[in-house]
Amino acid sequence: MKHLIAAACVAIASAGAAMADPVLGTWKTEVDDGAYAHIAMSKCGAKICGTIAKAFDASGPIASENVGKQLVWDMEPQGGGNYASGKIWQPSTGKVFKSKMALSGNSLNVSGCVGPFCKKQTWSRVN
Repeated sequence: MKHLIAAACVAIASAGAAMADPVLGTWKTEVDDGAYAHIAMSKCGAKICGTIAKAFDASGPIASENVGKQLVWDMEPQGGGNYASGKIWQPSTGKVFKSKMALSGNSLNVSGCVGPFCKKQTWSRVN
């Protein structure tokens, strides 16, 4: 009986660890300087990071030197769909913002600041 209970505890703990973070997947940014991107969010250890998977302009997909570059890093899950203490790079300006994110269904509210200057976007889930 003790072995059965121990096995059940291990199974429950493993299932919790295997659950994917809800922010993982691909997200569409808002248009910035005439272009937007699909960002592939993934786990980076205990944190979340995002890489530019595809770039687009008004006419469709474009070749961009930024594809494959990291756009989001060091996002720490805070629970409840909130992420903090991360960084986000804005390709159009080259600036890195101290940032946070808040997940709400298929929308991801992203905000960040460089000194007193802050910006925000709402990204939409692609998959």
